[in-house]
Amino acid sequence: MMVARVWAKHGLKPHRLERYMASNDAKFEAKAADIIGLYLNPPSHAAVFCVDEKTAIQALDRFDPVLPLSPGRAERHGFEYYRHGTLSLYAAFNTKTGNVLGKTAPRHTSAEFVAFLTDIVAHQPKGKQIHVICDNLSAHKTQRVQHFLSEHPAVSIHYTPTYSSWLNQVELWFAKIQRDVIARGVFTSVADLKRKLMRYIRQYNKAPKAIKWIYRNTDNRITTDSSVTVH
Repeated sequence: MMVARVWAKHGLKPHRLERYMASNDAKFEAKAADIIGLYLNPPSHAAVFCVDEKTAIQALDRFDPVLPLSPGRAERHGFEYYRHGTLSLYAAFNTKTGNVLGKTAPRHTSAEFVAFLTDIVAHQPKGKQIHVICDNLSAHKTQRVQHFLSEHPAVSIHYTPTYSSWLNQVELWFAKIQRDVIARGVFTSVADLKRKLMRYIRQYNKAPKAIKWIYRNTDNRITTDSSVTVH
């Protein structure tokens, strides 16, 4: 208790741990400015999509029923579960409208990524300029992807800087579906998981919300002299 009192007095919390990842991309500022520019000042008559895949989503079926929360008691899940399988969820977040185009796939290879890009093009008016923001996953940079871009000159891909996928707004939407559907979900099969994910997307698109980033305090900007970057 003496140790606990000393920690409390001096505001020390050794049980807590915060992680960060500093980008080592030599072109970080140029790439970040390109992406942020698409958010703040997108090209006229063009569509901007944040695209990524949420991989290896598990279809977990719990052996015991979920016990709801009650006064003074947290929601309880049984410890044992059965895993029916996994699938990947592709999502394209429209930065202007907040609408999401979603598609599930058993794998997350370059072929699935190109197929999803094809779906994005199909959902836009013919010839419309499309800007796609995605991370540096190897499946996003294959010859198959380059061939797709050569056949669709209206589509441009903008890659986030290395270790900076947080610049991709679809990650915020993935966090939302993780909280609302996946984390507490009970899925009797992979097909059941797919059905509930797509149902959530349909419901979400009835009242979509665009993300508005505001950076008010420049004193919080991380630089090479910031304490959080000292090793």
